[in-house]
Amino acid sequence: MIDDFAKAYLHDDLRWVRESLLFKLDGLTEYDVRRPLTKTGTNLLGLIKHLTLSEARYFGEIFDRPYPERLPRFDDPGYANRDHLWVTEQESRADIVEGYKRAWQHADATIEALPIDAPGFVPWWPRPNVKLFNVMVHVLTETNRHAGNADILREQLDGGVGAGPVTTSDDDWDAHRSKIEKAAREAQLRDIGPGH
Repeated sequence: MIDDFAKAYLHDDLRWVRESLLFKLDGLTEYDVRRPLTKTGTNLLGLIKHLTLSEARYFGEIFDRPYPERLPRFDDPGYANRDHLWVTEQESRADIVEGYKRAWQHADATIEALPIDAPGFVPWWPRPNVKLFNVMVHVLTETNRHAGNADILREQLDGGVGAGPVTTSDDDWDAHRSKIEKAAREAQLRDIGPGH
């Protein structure tokens, strides 16, 4: 009973965060979904592309349920994770989003078909013998991590925050930010103290 509950709970969270990630693309130009917004080139559409590979691989070959589309292998000569965290000009937004949704379908089919204690094998992990539970937690954690990246990137681009339309005014955020800035400056002054 607890296994079914845990599996359903993790799966529901994964479904929610996937949709939240795609929401971050809404209303943005092709340039804005692709542009590098950090020193390492992190961008919104690239995060989606990366998570496609992650879901397809972890819920595919790890459980002897190969993903039907060709995927780069982590052990391919010259494989670099960063090569799959951005989108070329030839790849369309629709292709990337639809690819992510196909990976969801494959992952969902694996999750639904197997019990939470189904064995899998992740050759690049230090303890490669895993259960579906381990992989669900790993993919959910990774997806949430990148959803946090996407939250910050979207806020940088146009101030958009949250997992849906936001009704808080810019004035409310400006006042909130000012309060945080004031506290940070006062803490810095207190830390420096007199005579420093």
